[in-house]
Amino acid sequence: MKFLTAIRVLSLIVLAAVPVVAQQTNSAWLTDNDRAKLESLRAVGFEALFNLDYEAAGKNFREIAESLPNHPAGPQFLAASLWIETLYQSRRLQSSLYDSDSFYSQNEDKADPRTVDQFRTWTRQARQLAEARLKQNPRDPEALYFLGATEGLKATFEEAVERRHFAALKDGSDAVDRHREVIKLDPAYHDAEITIGLYDYTVGSLPLAYKILAGVAGFHGSKKRGLAAIERVTKEGRWARDDAKTLLIVLYTREKRFAESAALARELGARYPRNYLYRLEAADALVSQAALEREANHTTATTAAENEAFATFEALLRDKAVRDTAVRTLDLIHFKYGEALSTAGHHEKAAKERGARARSRGQACRRVDAIPSRARATQRLRRA
Repeated sequence: MKFLTAIRVLSLIVLAAVPVVAQQTNSAWLTDNDRAKLESLRAVGFEALFNLDYEAAGKNFREIAESLPNHPAGPQFLAASLWIETLYQSRRLQSSLYDSDSFYSQNEDKADPRTVDQFRTWTRQARQLAEARLKQNPRDPEALYFLGATEGLKATFEEAVERRHFAALKDGSDAVDRHREVIKLDPAYHDAEITIGLYDYTVGSLPLAYKILAGVAGFHGSKKRGLAAIERVTKEGRWARDDAKTLLIVLYTREKRFAESAALARELGARYPRNYLYRLEAADALVSQAALEREANHTTATTAAENEAFATFEALLRDKAVRDTAVRTLDLIHFKYGEALSTAGHHEKAAKERGARARSRGQACRRVDAIPSRARATQRLRRA
């Protein structure tokens, strides 16, 4: 088995929709007024980011960077927003796309160098600001948290955008070490557990041969312990609850816990109505749940899961907001819907969805080609 198989599990970290952010501490790093401003701008910015509104998110994060120049939150959030928008533009935010070998192909288009340079600039600034704080107070959990979060963000970018697998492993390991230090200093800092939990799950999921090698090298993990940590963040985390739920959608799917995955996707889809990806994840999970019920000869449960999945696909295709924001992804929605219909035996309807997919792909190409892809990618950078 190729080493790339092990890397695939590590790449799951990219599916946590946004990096988690620090909770308030008793540190004197910020005044009360500055802290309140950070919390307000953070909340509005991440609400926009979860709703795929990258322009509004960037506006709030730039204000943080400008008004709090000695705090790493601004540049780190800007880097996170750029990273997620890059994934969105390349259609890599929907989890089922990561099941394909094509995602890991080395022949895909390379990342825009300007995007990479801007990302590195922002993560470098965030790291330097966190390190400067740690020189003043080496036991500041918030500074350690941001340092680890920045290293984790670098790891996701290196894996998902640059495909630098070994660099991603190193930075991901460093992020885990930082966040373990955070927990030692403040056991109630539950947001840090999302990184540690994902690490535990990842190592615990490795094929046996790689798990043995990892153990020899001092890396140990447990899927059960990792899932428990991430689930704890959904209940006890301060700012990372929805991040943890987003990640659990993916991990529950991998564990064939499709009903739980669908429930979380429904919840987040209702909370962030402009993010059609959550509803698409819910539909995918329901289709998979229906397949399990069909294998068990549970006719009623099969029909219920299929009908909810079909209704979700139909609602996505009727939603004007989705059609406006997901022009490059309508073909994916049609494709997924067609697959689900075909599996359920509705072959005539499935054929119509395949036809609709072909038409939507043509429309998307005409609309998207009106703006060169690299020009779109740099529009945000010019405003940075």
